[in-house]
Amino acid sequence: MLRTISGFDRIGEENAFAVLARATALAAQGKDIINLGIGQPDFKTPAHIVEAAIKALRDGHHGYTPATGLLAAREAVVRRTLTTTGVEVSPENVIIVPGGKVTMFAAILIFGEPGAEILYPDPGFPIYRSMIEFTGATPVPVPIREENAFAFSAEETLALITPKTRLLILNSPANPTGGVTPKAEIEKLVKGLEAHPHVAIMSDEIYDVMTYDGEEHCSLLTFPSIRDRLIVLNGWSKTWAMTGWRMGWSIWPDSLYDKVRKLAVNCWSCVNAPSQYAGIAAIDGPQDDVEKMCRAFDSRRKIVVDGLNSLPGISCATPKGAFYAFPNIKQTGWPAKQLAAALLDEAGVALIGGPDFGILGEGYIRLSYANSEENILRAIERIERFLAK
Repeated sequence: MLRTISGFDRIGEENAFAVLARATALAAQGKDIINLGIGQPDFKTPAHIVEAAIKALRDGHHGYTPATGLLAAREAVVRRTLTTTGVEVSPENVIIVPGGKVTMFAAILIFGEPGAEILYPDPGFPIYRSMIEFTGATPVPVPIREENAFAFSAEETLALITPKTRLLILNSPANPTGGVTPKAEIEKLVKGLEAHPHVAIMSDEIYDVMTYDGEEHCSLLTFPSIRDRLIVLNGWSKTWAMTGWRMGWSIWPDSLYDKVRKLAVNCWSCVNAPSQYAGIAAIDGPQDDVEKMCRAFDSRRKIVVDGLNSLPGISCATPKGAFYAFPNIKQTGWPAKQLAAALLDEAGVALIGGPDFGILGEGYIRLSYANSEENILRAIERIERFLAK
């Protein structure tokens, strides 16, 4: 009998892809499915970005690139970072990676091992905990609470740090809750982290441009006192509707950069060249499509919140970022995953049960409003009819 490492018995999945597969299978059978499950913009990649990739192919950019990414792509990230955060970073601290998950994988792999503790948001992106458990480290959930507007609490987070803590994972704007942690709370956290120099920080800022109601994203890069142990995760997938291009970037401190470079050499070698040229065009080209997409998400967000709050047994806090709502369904009497499964099979609405995002996700479901206003309204009607049975 083949024997694999025990880590594979602990590794989890991202159930959004399982729901997508089930929704696709039902649609293939002729069932009308409204998919509000997958976290993917429903907009096409802007045309000038696509053309840049085509030109790169025609110009003969078919070979390997440096493991850390083309210098031109890393310099584009430097320009974008300066524009959005006011912070100047070196291209020698930037690495181009095949999607945002790769940065999570690398950071957790670098710090995770039996005996270590890694703090992560709960509810949060499921791959955080999955990868922590894979390494044998102990996952320590940082509670993300509805009563705190789904922002993390600096006080609560700092209280969880022990001498065994190796890495703290943060995410704002957040998946799955849509929460945005205010700058004052982040400042309080950073001040507290100064007393724990043994703790690295990975800040997942993939939704940085998607904030609403006057909220502003506060990048951890703006705090010099933690820069020497800060990893920032970002990428092209959400901002420029490039999920299938598998294009991400991350910014690493000097002490860790060569470690992630070695992981690149041993694993993915490099990101394909034409996608990197597309990424440069995305950053340096017109941002009209990005602004249009964010305005559409804002409009849909209001429809989602109003619609969900009109349903019996459901209440929905207004998300301040990303493109997700995380309604409270406790008064319906349904366990969250069972409700999500029933809505897909019986009502034709694909959603994700809250427990797929952590142990504190029970009593909630995640709804992505990266779909048309028409489909969102149809989905709300279907949910209402289902709950009225």
